[in-house]
Formats: sequence, C-alpha cells, structure tokens
Amino acid sequence: MNNKKDILFLCQYFYPEYVSSATLPYDTALALSKEDFSVGALCGYPKEYSMSEEVPDKEIHEEIDIRRLKYLQFKRGNFIGRLVNYFSFTFMVALHVFKLGQYKSIIVYSNPPVLPLISIIGKKLFNAKIVFVSYDIYPEIAIRTNTISEDSIISKMMNKINKIVFKNVDKVVVLSNEMKRYLLIHRPALDEEQIEVIPNWYEDKGIINTDELQDNKLFSSIKQDGNLVVSYFGNMGIAQDLDTIIQAIRELKDDSKVQFIFAGHGNKMSSLKNIIVEEDLKNVTVFDFLHGQDFQDALNISDCFLVSLAEGLTGLAVPSKTYSYMMAGKAVIAIMSKDADISKDLIDNDAGYAIQVGESNKLVNAINELKNDKYKCKQMGQNCRNVFLQKYTKEHCTQQYVKMMKKILEA
Repeated sequence: MNNKKDILFLCQYFYPEYVSSATLPYDTALALSKEDFSVGALCGYPKEYSMSEEVPDKEIHEEIDIRRLKYLQFKRGNFIGRLVNYFSFTFMVALHVFKLGQYKSIIVYSNPPVLPLISIIGKKLFNAKIVFVSYDIYPEIAIRTNTISEDSIISKMMNKINKIVFKNVDKVVVLSNEMKRYLLIHRPALDEEQIEVIPNWYEDKGIINTDELQDNKLFSSIKQDGNLVVSYFGNMGIAQDLDTIIQAIRELKDDSKVQFIFAGHGNKMSSLKNIIVEEDLKNVTVFDFLHGQDFQDALNISDCFLVSLAEGLTGLAVPSKTYSYMMAGKAVIAIMSKDADISKDLIDNDAGYAIQVGESNKLVNAINELKNDKYKCKQMGQNCRNVFLQKYTKEHCTQQYVKMMKKILEA
C-alpha cells in the first residue's frame, strides 16, 4: 500500500489537447503535482484537438506520469460517432485496469458516461478512493435534449451504472450549486457531505487594451469604431440554445453598429452557417474552433459575450466558457435560468444580463443598451472581471481540489 502513488486521472482528453475537457484535468493534475502528490493520467491518444502531430504513448510531463491509449475516434458531430468513441475508449481503459492498482485514489470524469464504471472496478479490486467529477449529468441531459428516449436501452443502462457509481464513490465534484441540488434530489445514494462544489475556471491572461493588439487579419473587418462586437465562443451543440440568439440577430440584421462573432464546434454549427447564408445576415462572422493567440485576440476585440443553456438543462450542465468571458472583463448576457450560479453572479454583481430561453426581444434590448451606453458596458465588464478574480481563477479553483485530496488521502 505504501508503494502506491497518490492520484490517477482517468479521462478521455488530457495534455496536450486544447479543449477545456483536457485543459481542466491537466491544470488540476499540475496543481496537485506541485503540492508534492505523485500524479498520473490514463487518457486517450490526441487526435482532433491537438496541434502536435506526434505525441508519445507514454511520457512524464511536469512530473505527471501520462499513459495515452489509442482507440477508435470518429467525428463527434453525430450521436453514433460519439457513442463509438465513448465505448471504444472505455474498452481500452478496461484493458489497462491493473494500472489503477498503482494508485491510492482515482479522479474520474463524467465524459464518457460509462467510464466511471471502470473506476469502481478499481475500487473493488484495489481499494482505491474514487472522486467523480460531474461535468454533465446523464442520462437526463441526453433525454431532455431528445438524443435518447427515457425508455431506451441506453437510458436504462445509464441508470444502472449511476446506481453502482454513486453508491461507491467517495466524493462527487459538481460545477455549481444548482447541480448539487439536482443530485441530492435525484441520486438518493449521495448525502450532502459527499458533494463538493468546485466550478471550472480559466487561466488569468490579464486585460489587454484593444488599441495595443497586434494586427490579426482574422478580425480586421469586424472591429470598427463605434461597433458593438457580440461574441459566442465554444460548443454549439444540443445543450446550447441558439434559437434565441439567431432570432435576435434577425431583428438586428440592419444595424451596422452591431457585429456578431461565432467560433467553436458542435452539431448546430452547420445549421447556423446555412441560416447566415440563406438569410444573408451580413453582420455575422463564423470561425471554426479558435485557440492560442487567435482566441485571445477574439476575446479582446469583443465588447460583450453570449452564453446559453437549452431549456430544462439547469442543474445538468454548466457552460464553462463563461469564465473566459469573465476573465476578459467584458459584459456577459446569459440565456438560461435565473436559478443558475452564472445568472446569479451576473445579476447580483451588475456584471451582465440573465434572460430566459426564447426571450429574443429582451436579448435585443440588452444588446442595444450596451451599444448605446458605453459607460454601462465598460462598468459591467469591470464587475465581471471582479467576479472572475474572486471565484473563477485557475489558482483559486485548483486549490480547492488540493484541499479536498489532502483530506481524502489523509483519511
């Protein structure tokens, strides 16, 4: 037992991939490693979200022992492709289950949804402590977005997996208070002490004056004097509401002083592009996934940001791209329930707006208000930045993981 290492990260995406589902576990692992925990990662081999052509199967990076597993990887834009990816990766992890025996504890993530079951096998075989990080809640999120039906085989299988997982985990990390409330009601095996609320985060890159930005040709035609640049970055999938945003764009299509930027990925991306072309919406620019300096420049030229969550998904998911918006010090307009932590942050701190799904007229009013009142727009941005510094920096959030893991391993 004494020869075991401390913590194994079990996740599909990890360093050097650049999507948040890779950078967040890596940031956590790095913070734990710097606190003298011995840390490893069992993850998928990079393909879609890596800028490196060749990545080793095994390496020790920043004292993190990383083992990458190759598996079937189809495009994530359709349900069947994601399903194949999920089961293929989980199968490969199962083949390496004895690696779990090298660690005292396992931090496992909710994506893919079947992966936590492997960690429970590790607990049964090797007496490992299990920390389950719930980014999304299955199968409810799939049911409410009509991806699967409630009486489907997949739904029934997920419910059985949930009963096993939540009966055996030592801790559950959720991203928000509304997610904690949901689990306490719908996962009776859990008690309040088992659930830790630790939000996701974004690295603080500071505020850059747009006048000092290096010339980026991607955005040269967008940011003009007097324009209000309204941006939406990140996933455009089943969990996001784009209909409210698109309706607002239609109502503002003749206003040359309002420019919209979209960048990201997801199965709603193609329909968005089609609508822009078919309806000749000239004040909208769409990019693919932006990262590195391009993403930073996109944050900096924006005046305000949009974040959305489809109706009925409060407590089931949290749009973590919001924290990069807050870091940039710009006003945020949230299209989601006012019961969400993000909505409360914006309303309580006068840092933006929270409107309900379908309220496109209120979205138009908010955009016009920011366009016509530059002082208010700037002040809301500063308030957003203050919220970020208080609650959502990488250092603040990862230290909550450090504190939690110290308690778990000492116990």
